Amino acid sequence: MPAVEPTLTNPSHSCNSELHTVYHRIVATRAPETDGRRSAAAARRRAREKEIIAATRALFDERGVRDAQIEDIARAVGINRAIVYRHFSGKEELFALTLVSYLDELHAALQGAAGGGLSPERTLESLVGAFVDYGLAHPAFIDCAQALMRRSGPELLDEISESALFRLGRGISGCLAVLQEALQAGVDAGRFTVEDPALLANTLYASGLGALQLARVGILVAEATPGVPTVGEISPEQVRAYLVDSALALVTR
Repeated sequence: MPAVEPTLTNPSHSCNSELHTVYHRIVATRAPETDGRRSAAAARRRAREKEIIAATRALFDERGVRDAQIEDIARAVGINRAIVYRHFSGKEELFALTLVSYLDELHAALQGAAGGGLSPERTLESLVGAFVDYGLAHPAFIDCAQALMRRSGPELLDEISESALFRLGRGISGCLAVLQEALQAGVDAGRFTVEDPALLANTLYASGLGALQLARVGILVAEATPGVPTVGEISPEQVRAYLVDSALALVTR
């Protein structure tokens, strides 16, 4: 009967295999706990950011953009101002993301105005009216939008993060898209003459902000006689009519 040779095992290999198995068991046990903690921390961070933005907006609506200070915002939330800067790179970023909250509401209002099954002309009139109504009801939206529009893209990137700039751009483009689609629909129907609906949508948005500021101030400056100024009044209704007439003139020229 042939002799049976003993099977030799590598002790170090066996030990490594056991350690490998134990390691993966530990990781498998701890990974869900770690992921859960990270998810909870991320949720708390998002909740805090929303709380800070809500407090910022409340101060905007109460005092205006210019008089809203980081200290006041932190006090309203019940936190130290240093915590505000943990969530936002600075005042400009906080203001930009607060503007996004206004833009989200404006987008909903514009979508409602565009969904009435009206003619292209009446749809455009409805959109302009919705824009005017929202701007007059939320003066801080006008201030915040104009303040950020004074800066170029590179300047904004120096003051706010890329993610915040993306969210701001998405908020603006969402509103412009509703207007652009209405303009394109008018072109497709043969009712509007517009070479670049995207450009016109941007122009109407920018000029609309300026006109809304005029409606807020309510002051109309004119020249009574050469070199002699005079001050009159202008009503929100006049501004609305002007914006509607201007928009229709630009698409039907």
